[in-house]
Amino acid sequence: MKDSPTNLLPAFELRDTHAAARKFPSSRTALICFVKEDCPTCGMTMPLIETAHRAFGESIDVWAIGQDAEGNAKLVDRYALSAPMLDDSALKTSFEYDLDTVPTIILADADGHEQRRFVGFGRDDWREMFAELARQSELPSPAVDWNSYPESRPGCGSKSVEPGIAERLEANARGDKLTARRIELGDAEDIFEFMFERGLTDGLPVVPPTPERVMWMLTGTRRDPRDVVAIVPPNLAPVTIEKVAVNAVMAGCKPGYLPVVIAALEAVCTDTFNIHGIMSTTWGATPVIVVNGPIRHRLDMTMGMMALGYGTRSNATIGRALKLVLRNVGGARPGEIERSTLGAPGKFTTCFAEWEERSPWEPLHVERGFKRDENVVTVFGLEAGSRQIADQTSRTARALGGSLGMGLEACWHPKSYNSGEILLIVCPEHADTLAREKWTKADLRARIQEVTARPLRELLRDDDSGEGIPLSALGPVTEERLAEKIAKFRQPEDINIIVAGGNAGKFSAVFAGWVSGPMGSSSVSRRIEEAT
Repeated sequence: MKDSPTNLLPAFELRDTHAAARKFPSSRTALICFVKEDCPTCGMTMPLIETAHRAFGESIDVWAIGQDAEGNAKLVDRYALSAPMLDDSALKTSFEYDLDTVPTIILADADGHEQRRFVGFGRDDWREMFAELARQSELPSPAVDWNSYPESRPGCGSKSVEPGIAERLEANARGDKLTARRIELGDAEDIFEFMFERGLTDGLPVVPPTPERVMWMLTGTRRDPRDVVAIVPPNLAPVTIEKVAVNAVMAGCKPGYLPVVIAALEAVCTDTFNIHGIMSTTWGATPVIVVNGPIRHRLDMTMGMMALGYGTRSNATIGRALKLVLRNVGGARPGEIERSTLGAPGKFTTCFAEWEERSPWEPLHVERGFKRDENVVTVFGLEAGSRQIADQTSRTARALGGSLGMGLEACWHPKSYNSGEILLIVCPEHADTLAREKWTKADLRARIQEVTARPLRELLRDDDSGEGIPLSALGPVTEERLAEKIAKFRQPEDINIIVAGGNAGKFSAVFAGWVSGPMGSSSVSRRIEEAT
């Protein structure tokens, strides 16, 4: 045991098992012992706490501080404890004392300054502590069979650092105040069925947003819970950080995901993105979220195998949280404002990360002017589901680029031309084929535009297809005009390209777009502001 630097310990008031209040500091020297019932090392320590109390209690406060009420009672009964057992089941004091491990034993002077501290069990630590207590109290040190104790034994994790509890305590310490209306349910009411009945879900069960869970979620951001993030269409309702956190809890997010949800929400609520149009169109459009930067790894986002699939909490819940905000705050509900003719599974959630390390090109966010080490979310208004493009035999960049282009011709409709944004996800094996000949994204875009260009006459409406360009809309046309080739995409830059997917399998994919430009939606990128 070593002397600790002299410092003032946090004051507290806790109640013992007889409901009597015990205040620290108390104008007496105090031996404070943090314990929990399910820790074997704490159990071995309890007889020594009791011995210290019996020997020095008339001069020194000897207190055990237990971390859950039921366990505290068990410790008192099991060890016939006469030393006061203080209840810290709220764990506020344990948090303020920055405990990682119990038992933690602290000796403080009458003014509350720490004199000594040790963690876990140490035979010599306790022997020296008894000698110090005897010196300060001027009472004889009790006889202890020290040989019956091991030399040392590690302690157990404090309840105050358990997942979920630590974050809640951190939020409480920051003083986060929740202002959302609270709903009290009767004992017989099923909370999950209640959420369904109130229309607060996307058709799947949601996590009940209890105050503790919401406060835990708020530890993921430094922003004030009352800050307004955006005005959410179509209700034009202001959404605060707190309300975003509520929906993030419901979606199943962890606090670290919250900054991504916030950035995505800021992006979609811009006029440029036009979320009102995306959510109300009869086309099956939805926000498609792409995450770039180091945060991808910290959140364990999937960017390789199953990048567009299920099974990853971060991918699934970030996109779901955004959609729940749009539904529960913005009012975009199926059958009401959301009017998609068919819809698609991607309307539940569509969020994934770019596999930057596997790409031969600059990642998406760097193309858009951000630094490589910045964390960025980009949101596209696209078809609510990807379509795979298989090419297992092309061995040259030109052949593969042409093949991918042919696969893109069906976006919207083979006769729909001069269209806007899409998102092409190039799988790693296809990226390798292109990289071997040092093709850039610009090369690939040019090849796609080349191979998909069609003479105007092939794009006219006719008896075989009512979809296409009406001849009447063109006015007088010449043979030269009918032979003129029209590019599939309005401009090469509308072909957004990223790399994602498993290392095995020559299958790329595309998300077709919705209407692009001022009359529709354009993709928007936002920097992600992490809590630390």
